[in-house]
Amino acid sequence: MNRVALLRAVNVGGRKVAMADLRALFVKLDFGDAKTLLNSGNVVFSADRRSDGTLEKLFEAETEKKFKVKAEFFVRTTQEMQALVAANPFPKEAKTDPGHLLVVFMKNAPSAKDVAAVEAANKGRERLKAIGKNLYVHYPDGVGESKLRFPWIGSGRNWNTVLKIVDLLS
Repeated sequence: MNRVALLRAVNVGGRKVAMADLRALFVKLDFGDAKTLLNSGNVVFSADRRSDGTLEKLFEAETEKKFKVKAEFFVRTTQEMQALVAANPFPKEAKTDPGHLLVVFMKNAPSAKDVAAVEAANKGRERLKAIGKNLYVHYPDGVGESKLRFPWIGSGRNWNTVLKIVDLLS
């Protein structure tokens, strides 16, 4: 079963992990077919039947041990990635502004009440939609200028990267 492991908050703010080293870690953990994509902590690999949560904990512990970096991983299957592409609530933005459409991968789905509170507090032009453990956010003015804040820990990838991951998984 092909999966992707998405590493949160590396190669920003001084938290460096070289992708060749990350791939080597996965090989050491018996995921010999691991491939990295871009420099933002995306690893595609074949996995056994262990749960996503079990794999996340393994990767987090080994990354901290090997690189001295405490960071979260978010694991998704090929089917989950294909489903999140199909469920995209912002198809127009995916075509016309894919660099400003992000998917934030989370460990747990936020409640409808929490999403509504974030939407109500948003003073900008950003739009968001939570579907399961994925949060889709369109930042028409760019992420760097945004004042949108949400309380969930996750790891974001822009739409272009999401599509490259799905392509690599297939």
